[in-house]
Amino acid sequence: MSGERRSVRATAGFFEDLDQQLPPERGPSGEPSTNDFQALELLRIVERFAIGFDDLPELIPGRSDYRILIAAGMLVPRFAVVGQLASDGAVELVQLELDLDAEP
Repeated sequence: MSGERRSVRATAGFFEDLDQQLPPERGPSGEPSTNDFQALELLRIVERFAIGFDDLPELIPGRSDYRILIAAGMLVPRFAVVGQLASDGAVELVQLELDLDAEP
């Protein structure tokens, strides 16, 4: 681990991905909403990128400025998040893919 804590910010594209994959309100059978994801999953994602960006696998071999986190979620079975290192040293979350059909 690098030991450096980075600032993390989610881009508009990240939230657009989230809005396309989850409804704004919790479903009748308890399906998670965008607000649920932001309250429970996003905080864990931000922390992982903040303390361990350099330890995550490169999205594109040889491009250490793009990293990917693939993990099991608390609300969704699996997700993948792409983070990009910005020129100011912060990590920008640029892409989100939820696997809602995966077996937990």
